[in-house]
Amino acid sequence: MKYSIEGTPLPVVICELNTGETMISEGGSMSWMSDNMKMETTSGGGVSKMFGRMLSGESMFLNRYTAVGKTGMIAFASSFPGSIKALDIRPGSSIVVQKSGFLAATDQVDLNIYFQKKIGTGFFGGEGFIMQKLSGNGTAFIEIDGHAIEYNLGPSQKMIIDTGYLAMMDESCTLDIVTVPGLKNMLFGGEGLFNTVVTGPGRIILQTHPISNVAMTIGRYLPKPSSK
Repeated sequence: MKYSIEGTPLPVVICELNTGETMISEGGSMSWMSDNMKMETTSGGGVSKMFGRMLSGESMFLNRYTAVGKTGMIAFASSFPGSIKALDIRPGSSIVVQKSGFLAATDQVDLNIYFQKKIGTGFFGGEGFIMQKLSGNGTAFIEIDGHAIEYNLGPSQKMIIDTGYLAMMDESCTLDIVTVPGLKNMLFGGEGLFNTVVTGPGRIILQTHPISNVAMTIGRYLPKPSSK
């Protein structure tokens, strides 16, 4: 499989598949494809995985696209202004991504739910109690809200992240939630009550324009419903 990522601020990944090669995606992710691409809708691993994907904010079913008879082409476009990142998935190097972050992957990549180890992390951290885990062997494409900034954390190195800005982390990283220090900071600092803390070792990708923040900003300017 060959690919190119094109366009800003609404990028698209265009993939070229050899005969017999297959890609998977969530329902509705495909943007265009050549006429020799065969589509098949599957459960992607059974009922438990179907409901797991639903809990993580994705569709219950996966679509499989296979090039038949000759080289095929298929494109997957971003649903929000930002970036598309290609990630190599190898045995023993799984990654964890935000809800709705998965765009598409080669068919040897396995998509599962990822539960935060601490319930408080999910309830208060804003990253979600349930995220998505990508494992297996292949290439995966994820959506980033805004621009992607990548860091490699060393053992025990920490990064404090505001709610919604964590797009992806290696599974070797750990995620926790801490309160903003100081009562005055919590009440008047404008940064909320909690921060996400990711501890290495491992790679993290942060996003500059979380869609949740955009929604809240737009909401402040929408007309208020009439009290009548």
